[in-house]
Amino acid sequence: MSLSNREIADIFERCSDMLQIRGDNIHRVLSYRRAAETIRAVPRDLRVISSEGGLTDLNYIGKTIAAKIDEMLETDQLEFYERLKAEIPEGLVDIMHINGVGPKKAKLFWEQLDITTVVELQTAADAGKLAGLPGMGKKSQQKILDGIEALSRQTGRANIGDALPAAQKILDHLLELPEAQEGALAGSIRRGRETIGDVDILIAGDNAAPIMDRFVSMENVARILGHGPTKSSVELLSGLQVDVRVLEKARWGTALNYFTGSLAHNVKMRGIALEQGLSLNEHALSPVDENKTIIESAEKILCDSEEKVYETLGLQYVPPELREDSGEIEVAREGRLPELITRADIVADLHMHSTWSDGKNTIREMVDACIARGHQYMVITDHSRSLGIANGLSIERLLAQAEEVRQLNAEMGDVIQILAGTEMDIKADGEMDYPDEILAQMDFVIASLHSGLGQKRKQVTQRLLNAIQNPYVDMIGHPSARQFPNREAVDADWDAVLAAAKEQDTILEINANPLRLDLKPELARLAKDMGVPLAINTDAHRIAHLDLMPYGLTNARRGWVEARHVVNTWTFERFSRWLKSRP
Repeated sequence: MSLSNREIADIFERCSDMLQIRGDNIHRVLSYRRAAETIRAVPRDLRVISSEGGLTDLNYIGKTIAAKIDEMLETDQLEFYERLKAEIPEGLVDIMHINGVGPKKAKLFWEQLDITTVVELQTAADAGKLAGLPGMGKKSQQKILDGIEALSRQTGRANIGDALPAAQKILDHLLELPEAQEGALAGSIRRGRETIGDVDILIAGDNAAPIMDRFVSMENVARILGHGPTKSSVELLSGLQVDVRVLEKARWGTALNYFTGSLAHNVKMRGIALEQGLSLNEHALSPVDENKTIIESAEKILCDSEEKVYETLGLQYVPPELREDSGEIEVAREGRLPELITRADIVADLHMHSTWSDGKNTIREMVDACIARGHQYMVITDHSRSLGIANGLSIERLLAQAEEVRQLNAEMGDVIQILAGTEMDIKADGEMDYPDEILAQMDFVIASLHSGLGQKRKQVTQRLLNAIQNPYVDMIGHPSARQFPNREAVDADWDAVLAAAKEQDTILEINANPLRLDLKPELARLAKDMGVPLAINTDAHRIAHLDLMPYGLTNARRGWVEARHVVNTWTFERFSRWLKSRP
């Protein structure tokens, strides 16, 4: 069986990891890693691109890498990879995926203890054998055990930031057909979950055949898993599975409701239907007898919209993001569901980076991009001095940048208001990265956790409390520091953190980057219920990242957040008054 794009990318990525373990030149290591990243993003079959002679037109694909791609396309294997596996145990690559274990430690475990698999590493750590190795100790050993446990919980689900654009592109492609009357994404992707299993797409139409044929013949299809008259399934080159169903428009509402889920929400809906003498499934609402058996001779209630499904059951319409059986059915019965925040409510972005630190665009370029997106105001918040890996700003550079921001703000007049800020590191010892006299000169200060993320609950909590209680800190950025899929949230006492944020009127961020989505919805809901101010920001490191805002909005909606809970829905005048009122 010929290798898919995803499988070829996986091989290049493993080659990169093995070369790193071996200690090869970093440029050689990166050449394979960048090739893997390029291949994962290519929407076309590499076999077609190769036949057109276009491999070397792709980013980071030179003649050497192109020749290796051709070799895999022709032979289903790569001789170079096989040689590496004979030299470097392949299990070391899996060990490298454990949080806190890099190539040097993986090589150390191999050379010192002959450990070549995750299971062997866990056995050695449980026996206390790692603590005596050079550069290791009991804390390092425990961190590795925690990393192994976290690795075991990973599900292989796709991040919504990858799955949603791919799914939307397919939906748009199918809706170009005249036979497609209406279409929607369903399942966990429509509910806005952080990670996605399979993608479900529903199309309303009376003639399914052209829709099915177009779907399975898309150029980014790696394998056809099923091709039926009204349902087909494929695996994309990225490895994502997509299912498409075609149904008649008259049953659109019940089908979309059923396939959106969640399972627990659907169970509650079916229970309410039975209370009213009806059976609810994806096809219709059907009358039932006293034994809850469908009366086949009775007329069924067809719903061509989801609104009609909820109306028939006497419920307020429940937005997809709330359908997790977290109290939404009970509130909908009373007609008290919140008016969830929308993109139209957002008028500013309070967290972004420029070329002064690790951003890819200048301040002026970010300003122009924010103007194009309709923002009334914005804050430039480059990294602070301790974050050397992100080219953090010394005090001198921070003040120089603030001067540039203020000059540009004066040039802009009323077009947009630009504030000078910083994303300051909350250091591992709990201290702030800049002294108060410097923070006092900034318009807006974010404090974030970037290091010491494996600390115990008491220590992490105190670091967050120190930042919240600092009179010059306006917002806590990505509060739990989680990143998908490899970094879990810090272990903090969130009751204490939320209470302090409420007391100090300190903003907690909902970071819109799909690799973060932090705060998570459950904490966002607690925060807004307590009256803690929230902000939804992109944490943009390049212009394109400014368009990540919808992910943050969806995450906020899942937390029952309304516009009134979010500070960057305020006018600039109100925001300015709030800043001036800060202690």
